[in-house]
Amino acid sequence: MLEETRDQPKALSQTLSGGIASVEELREHFRKRRPRLIVLVARGTSDNAAQFGRYLIEITTRIPVSLAAPSILTLYGCPVDLHDVVVIGISQSGESTDTNAVLEDARKQGATTIGITNNVASTMTGIVEFPLLIEAGTEISVAATKTYTSQLLALYLIAYALNGGIELEQLRKIPEWVSGVLELEEDIEALVERYFFMTRTVTVGRGLNYANALEFGLKLMETCYVVAERFSAADLMHGPIALVERAFPVFVFAPAGVTWPSMATVLDRLRELKAETLVITDPRNTGARDKAARVIEIPEAPGPGASPQDLYTPIPYIVPAQLFAAHLAALKGLNPDLPRTLHKITRTM
Repeated sequence: MLEETRDQPKALSQTLSGGIASVEELREHFRKRRPRLIVLVARGTSDNAAQFGRYLIEITTRIPVSLAAPSILTLYGCPVDLHDVVVIGISQSGESTDTNAVLEDARKQGATTIGITNNVASTMTGIVEFPLLIEAGTEISVAATKTYTSQLLALYLIAYALNGGIELEQLRKIPEWVSGVLELEEDIEALVERYFFMTRTVTVGRGLNYANALEFGLKLMETCYVVAERFSAADLMHGPIALVERAFPVFVFAPAGVTWPSMATVLDRLRELKAETLVITDPRNTGARDKAARVIEIPEAPGPGASPQDLYTPIPYIVPAQLFAAHLAALKGLNPDLPRTLHKITRTM
């Protein structure tokens, strides 16, 4: 898991280079046939990537996006009307059975189908009209890291194909930002010692980084066996904050930008409750240090655009969380590559 986390700058660079070349056909398709609706279908970590895709595509294109419920088709036998819809499947292996079933049905109905996968020879690539390959290389660890961030990058490329105002120059900076985060590994390894006895926690994000709260919580559950409740900042305040008490660990994704005022309100409330807060942010967000017990700051890159704009924060922001989970698992004597009862490919219907 650690090796694959460290491999992300290379994986992201490769995915971007290959994706820019292949996405032009999709961009031309959307010029002629702009969708009325987009549906994302995925499971597990890929479903967390889909949550990000929903925010990203709606923010940048104003096209409504829905997350599919595959059991409506696979269990209830009730296919929904997908005419003039774009259906995007996301699967690291390309072998998720219910995801592929939705894609196959969608293509029969005349939907535009896109498959984001790390496996060129997968079932998914044979089903969809437009395969969009991530080029992360083989991922051995059951806990997905480089495939998750590469999936997010592929979703940026789809938003670009939809004329969503994505700046390719900003995407090209992402591997550099991630390299900077990886330089924090020793500090993060030292930090996890404080959390050795942690058995439950809450992870919080909002907007584009809500997906990272979901993904970090998943990583803590599957690699460290920590019970992690995962919330948007707004949903946390609507009841679940009652979970939080003195010294309760809460992990918060808090970039500067439109989500910061609501995140600041949550952090103020957590401070009143004397929670143990760890905030992932960057140097532009000068208010974060005053509101959190501990902070991990995304390092600035050289030159203009030293810190990522809000729209481009999710990929560099998840990397400290991946390092945290991997080192906490190691500290606990657990193997994050082979969590108990889990396998790399999970087939569900």
